[in-house]
Amino acid sequence: MSLPPTKATPREAFSQLAKEHHQMALLYARTISGDEHTARDLTQEAFLSGWQNWARFDVTRDFGSWIRGIIRNKWREHCRKNSRLSSWDEEALSRLEETLQKMPPTEFFDQLKDCLDKLPETLLGPVVTHYYQDLSTAEAAKQHQTSEAAIRKRLQRAREALKACLTHSKKTPNA
Repeated sequence: MSLPPTKATPREAFSQLAKEHHQMALLYARTISGDEHTARDLTQEAFLSGWQNWARFDVTRDFGSWIRGIIRNKWREHCRKNSRLSSWDEEALSRLEETLQKMPPTEFFDQLKDCLDKLPETLLGPVVTHYYQDLSTAEAAKQHQTSEAAIRKRLQRAREALKACLTHSKKTPNA
C-alpha cells in the first residue's frame, strides 16, 4: 500500500488511503459485528472520524491499523449504546489485530471465509448464531434444539478447527 504523494492535499492523501483500505475496513467491521448493515455504518463512521482527526494521524504509522482501531472503538460504542454484550471480547479482538499485522487483511478474511465454508453444519450453525448473530449460548442452544453444554463444545471444536485451518492456510504457498 502506497503512501500518498507528498504534494497531495490532506483531502487527496486521506481519499487515496481510504480507497485503498475501504474493502479491508468493511471486512473487518463485518467480522466483528456479524451484520452487513452495522458493518457499513461502522465503516462509514470510522472513515468520517478518521477524516475529522486526520491532522493527528502519524503518517509513519500504518493507516490500516489506525482505521481498524477506530472501527473497533465504534463497535464498542455501538454495543454500549444498544446495551448489547458482544461475544467479541477484548482478547479475541487483540488476537484478530495481531493476526492482521502478520498478513494482509483481505487475505486473512478470504482464508477465514474459506475455513468457515469447510466447517460441518453442526459446527457452523452454532458459530453463526453465537458469533455473527450474537446470541448467548442459551439462546443458540434453544435455536439449535440442543443443550448449552453441546453448544459450548461445538463452539470449542469450531474454534479449534478454524485455528487449524487458518494455521494450515498460512503455511500453504500461494499457487
